[in-house]
Amino acid sequence: MDENDDMQQNQYRVTSSELRAFVERYERLEAEKKDIADHQKEVMAEAKSRGYDTKILRKVVALRKKDPQELSEEEAVLEMYKDALGM
Repeated sequence: MDENDDMQQNQYRVTSSELRAFVERYERLEAEKKDIADHQKEVMAEAKSRGYDTKILRKVVALRKKDPQELSEEEAVLEMYKDALGM
């Protein structure tokens, strides 16, 4: 085996270990994501058991994520559409 073969073999080992690290990190994040989703379901189940409407709670969460200016514009357009339909 010459020096070039040794370098290629060494690069493969580094690439292989780096690839394994990326895959394992991604897998850990997937597991964390599942845990978080399970916790979110538990929160909604608890809210539902206390009489809250979880469909509306989810909408409130989505609204809180939006930029206030964007939200204001959407609400104005919604009102305009509702008025046009006599609602």
